[in-house]
Amino acid sequence: MSFSVGIIGLPNVGKSTLFKALTKKQVDIADYPFTTINPNIGTVAVPDNRLRAISEIIKPEKTVPTIIEFIDIAGLIKNAHKGEGLGNQFLAQIRNCDAVCQVIKAFGESPTPEKDIETIETELQMKDYQSREKENLLNKKPKILLFNAKSPDDFPLGLDLKTEAEASELSEEEKKELEIKSGLDKLILACYNVLGLVTFYTITGGKEVRAWTLKKGMKAPQAGGKVHSDFEEKFIKAETVNWQELVGAGSWQKAREKGLIQTAGKDYIIQDGDVIEFKV
Repeated sequence: MSFSVGIIGLPNVGKSTLFKALTKKQVDIADYPFTTINPNIGTVAVPDNRLRAISEIIKPEKTVPTIIEFIDIAGLIKNAHKGEGLGNQFLAQIRNCDAVCQVIKAFGESPTPEKDIETIETELQMKDYQSREKENLLNKKPKILLFNAKSPDDFPLGLDLKTEAEASELSEEEKKELEIKSGLDKLILACYNVLGLVTFYTITGGKEVRAWTLKKGMKAPQAGGKVHSDFEEKFIKAETVNWQELVGAGSWQKAREKGLIQTAGKDYIIQDGDVIEFKV
């Protein structure tokens, strides 16, 4: 099960353009409201240099990154909480997400980013006020503000989404040749961090190196359950090593010889960057 981030904002601020750049999926993009009535859903690999480093020493047949799911939700408008512009449907889609990324238009004639942020915040607050369910509140979800700007560096987290979408169509060689550097990795990692996640890794008989996602503070049996349901139910112990120590040693066996492999019991809290072998 992956964690999901809903891409929200007013109509025509660049949500579907961002989604296209992230997932390289062709979606219907047009300059009028409600193009995205049914949400587009796509999975995106989390950038991870640690996974690459582990794979370089293990040389597996397969390397599998962990993922985040992005959901392109249609534009909210003022009074969405009253049902305006299919508002109830859109707000329900946000409720199903683990976090939200609000796209704010910060270019063109007289942009109003502060007002736009306030409009969305008010709609979420009003919907929460109406709701009888007092958990899973829309306005309490982890949130990232992404500014769609021609000068992205002027903002805490800014991207030129049109350029990013165009760049997503190019090959890695073409990007290198044109000296195009994407800022999407920064956004993906910001989403990962706001969700409060850690990454751990498994090495399956040297054939597969895989990254897994887990909420901070979870214990070894729960991590095992991510890999296979039996691993949580039948958990006895696990062996762990920090990814840097493993890479420095050069192999799991050499890490063991150096005394770097630690035994983890049922109460062991998974640390970001752990490489784990479960014993059942």
